[in-house]
Amino acid sequence: MDVQRHPLSGVTVVSLEQAVAAPYATRQLADLGARVIKVERPGEGDFARRYDTTVHGHSSYFVWLNRSKESLTLNLKDPRGREILHQLLTGADVFVQNLAPGAAGRLGLGTDELARRHPRLIPCTVSGYGTTGPWADRKAYDLLVQCQTGLVSLTGTPEGTARTGISVADIAAGMYAYSGVLTALYTRATAGTVHPVEVSLFEALAEWMGQPAYYTRYGGSQPPRLGTQHATIAPYGTYRTADGREVLFSIQNEREWAALCTEFLGRPELAGDPRFATGSARVAHREELDAVIAERFARSDADELLEDLEAVGIACAGVNDVTAFLGHPVLAARARWHEVAVPGATVEALLPPADLAGLPPRMDPVPAVGEHTESILGDLGHSPADIAALRADAVV
Repeated sequence: MDVQRHPLSGVTVVSLEQAVAAPYATRQLADLGARVIKVERPGEGDFARRYDTTVHGHSSYFVWLNRSKESLTLNLKDPRGREILHQLLTGADVFVQNLAPGAAGRLGLGTDELARRHPRLIPCTVSGYGTTGPWADRKAYDLLVQCQTGLVSLTGTPEGTARTGISVADIAAGMYAYSGVLTALYTRATAGTVHPVEVSLFEALAEWMGQPAYYTRYGGSQPPRLGTQHATIAPYGTYRTADGREVLFSIQNEREWAALCTEFLGRPELAGDPRFATGSARVAHREELDAVIAERFARSDADELLEDLEAVGIACAGVNDVTAFLGHPVLAARARWHEVAVPGATVEALLPPADLAGLPPRMDPVPAVGEHTESILGDLGHSPADIAALRADAVV
C-alpha cells in the first residue's frame, strides 16, 4: 500500500502511553498514516500487553489498540533515556502521554517545559480528572470514572447497577484526544500557532452524560434503571418471544405509534387511548403498555415478529451475543474485516468506521515490545555499539 496516500503521512507522533485511552487516540492517528512511536518500558512494555492472552497469546486490548505503531523501549529514569526521548521529540509533531498524575512533570515532560524545548511540538495530556483542581493527583481507571459520573447508577435493572460492558470512559477520552490533536494539527498548519491538548477521562464521560444530566437537573429526579427499556421513551426495549428469544423495537414518533397499534398489535383504538396518546403518557403508563405488547409477542416466534415489525416500518432487531456480532452479514457484505499481523500470527481486525473515499486506512502490524528500538536509535545516529551499551545498561 502506498503510504503517501494516507492523510497524516509525514506526521510523527511520540507517545508515552499505556492501557486504553491514549493508545486508542494514537491508533486512530496511525490509521490515518501518522508515524506513531510508542515508548515502552524495557522488558515488560505497556502493562496492557498482559491484560489477557486470548489472541494467539497476546492481549485482546493490546491487539485492538496498537496496530500500525513502532515500539521503542526506553528507561526514562535514566538521563540517557530521557535524552533519547528529547531527540525524538525534536523531529516530532505530537507528543501524547497518559502517565500517572505528576509523572510527566517529574520527567521534565510537562507542557511548559516541552514548549520551551520543542516549540513546534503539540503536547497532548490524557489524565483522570484534569491536571488542575482538587482531584488532579488521583489515579483514575475506567470503572472509577463510570461511577463518578453517575453512569453506573443509570446502568442495570431496578434490582441493581452494572458497569458498562466496554471501557467507555477510556474510549470517550481517546476519541476527544484524537479529535483534539487533529484540531491542533490543523490550527498549527493554518494559523501557525501551537495549542496543547488536554483531555480527562472524567470530563470526556461527563460530556456523554449530557442528556441524563439535563433530565435530572430540570426534572427533579434521574432517569430510572430499566434494563433494556428506555427511560424516557416507550415502547422502546426488548420483549420475549414465543420461542424464548428477545426482540428489541423502538417507537420514535406518533406516526409509528399509530402504525404499531393498527397494523402490528391489531388494536387501532389504542392509538387514541389517553393513557398512550403521547410519548410522555406512554412512559407514565409503561406497565400497562408492556402488558399489551408482551401478549402480542407471546403469540409469535422471533423471526415472524421481526418480519412483521419491519413490514410496518418499525425499527427492530434481535439481541445478538458477541459471536453473532462477529458473523454479522453487514460486516461481511461491506468487507469490514481486514487481516492484521501480530507477533507470530495474524488476526481479523475491523476497518476504522470513518471511510475516506479513495484513501484506504493503514492496517499495519501490532509490534512486539521494543521491536523497532534498533532502527529508531539508528535513525537518530546511534551506532550498533552505542545501542548494545544502552541495552546492557537497561536503558533500552
